[in-house]
Amino acid sequence: MMTERTLQEAILEEAEKGNVVFRTFEGYAVSSLDEFIAQPLDGLLYDLNRLPEVVLSLIEDPKWVNDYAVYLVIKRLKEKLDGGEQ
Repeated sequence: MMTERTLQEAILEEAEKGNVVFRTFEGYAVSSLDEFIAQPLDGLLYDLNRLPEVVLSLIEDPKWVNDYAVYLVIKRLKEKLDGGEQ
């Protein structure tokens, strides 16, 4: 089992390589950051556990406010990246 410190070091090492680490139902996953952001918006938000229905279901935790803001920011940036600026 990884300690929090070891996990932090692994995540930072992967980031230096241009990768992103995210948590799935099966455990931690690593992906190239470029490949990760190239996927459709819903896949990206799903992998980050930031779909609005998930974030809004955690309304008891004040952290939901920033999580929802993250969803909105990612959505807008992805729209711009994909050429669908509004």
